[in-house]
Amino acid sequence: MDLSDIAKKLDLSDSKYLTRKAAELRRLCDVQFDSSIIGVGEVCKAIICLEIVATRHGALFDRQSAIKLSGMSEKAYNRSFNLLQNGLGVKNNLDVRELAIQFGCVRLIPIVNKGFSLYRNRFLASLPASRRASADFTRPVFIAVAFYLCAKKHKLKVDKLKLIELCGASETEFSSVSTSMKDLCHDFVGIEEKKDPRDVKGNRELLDVLPEKRKIEDGGYLSDDGPEVSSYKKRKRTEKHAYEKWKSSVIESNDKNKAKVPCKQTKQTRLNFPKEVTETQELEAM
Repeated sequence: MDLSDIAKKLDLSDSKYLTRKAAELRRLCDVQFDSSIIGVGEVCKAIICLEIVATRHGALFDRQSAIKLSGMSEKAYNRSFNLLQNGLGVKNNLDVRELAIQFGCVRLIPIVNKGFSLYRNRFLASLPASRRASADFTRPVFIAVAFYLCAKKHKLKVDKLKLIELCGASETEFSSVSTSMKDLCHDFVGIEEKKDPRDVKGNRELLDVLPEKRKIEDGGYLSDDGPEVSSYKKRKRTEKHAYEKWKSSVIESNDKNKAKVPCKQTKQTRLNFPKEVTETQELEAM
């Protein structure tokens, strides 16, 4: 299918400039790498090139119609879009103000900017001096993660999948950056307060509830069951204990029933077969 035909079906045929730019982007893709290796066909590649160009130039683009025209599922299309965009080295220009307006969270603009700045400074401080110059925070995934965590902190609903789609990142990359940001800026974007076990060792109520969590070096004690085990092993241990208890009760019940019922002696039935009369006995009888 020709690129102009695809643009016509997506209502982009009026803009020849977008079609020409999309054709240039597709040729660049053909030169740099083989898109079929990452599972992107020719039709899907043309549609993605049109979307990238339309988004960068602020033109309206019907993504649902594009997904339907590509013949792929929404998840597969998003994956192909991210792979192709990253392969071409195209970056989305993601602005905090635009995100705030789109998701209806305008009051988060200064908070997100402060959270992102705090994360960048702490991340750079954790790196050795030789690697600080090569750190790249221009990728839109950092802004998207900061926006999502700040919204979650202030109990505002934000569509995570839509945010991942806007920043052009994969779910794995988004989760990785989110984990890093929560670890470094837990005091700013964390949902609940982190506590050091050594700082709360004087809290007798908490430690008495879970005695197996206490360690000897913390001034506590170890439980009689030994080291801490996982919940799966605990459940298996409980199930095994319940089974052994049930098994012993069944055996005990069977033993009692056998003791109550007396054993009857069995007698072997005697079989009486008629004796055969020989010919000699018959003659004597006559």
